[in-house]
Amino acid sequence: MLGGAPLEQWSRPRIAARLAHVPQALTSPFAFTALDIVLMGAAARLGPFARPGRAEIARAMSALDRLDIAGLAGSEIYRLSGGQRQLVLIARAIAQEASALIMDEPTASLDFANRRQVGRAIRDLAREGCGIILSSHDPDHAAALADQVLLMGREGVLASGPAKDAMTEVNLSQLYGIGIKRQLSASGHLHFY
Repeated sequence: MLGGAPLEQWSRPRIAARLAHVPQALTSPFAFTALDIVLMGAAARLGPFARPGRAEIARAMSALDRLDIAGLAGSEIYRLSGGQRQLVLIARAIAQEASALIMDEPTASLDFANRRQVGRAIRDLAREGCGIILSSHDPDHAAALADQVLLMGREGVLASGPAKDAMTEVNLSQLYGIGIKRQLSASGHLHFY
């Protein structure tokens, strides 16, 4: 279901306009700049062979600025670090202005500062009404970002529901095959070790 209608009823361009995907990594044999990559988020709104105009460029620069990477706009993507590339992909999704994002481990290659920055952007997007589906192998990350979680193991769904209910020591220990302890901080945040 998307927008209250079965997915089969949606054309690919309509799906692309409503749903953005942030892959785990980006590689390109072409010397696209960071701005070029972010502008690709406008493709669903533009007609075939159309070029992005001032509005799309402004939207792309705003998305880069939101993640504090506007200074990378002219940098060729292959010259950026893995973390910087990931931030560019997230900026592309933001510029797409989709109502839902699917993110595959969006902080996998980021350092602590960039992880926090991306986490803030994800929470802001969710507060603004954007639906977020993300995968993560880090329980601390999932607990910090998610209202609802789905724990998937080799056998399928292990648990689902609010993070505080589904992410128990028993469930996570079973999921990872090691003993996991859960701690609730004074501020109410879950941490696992």
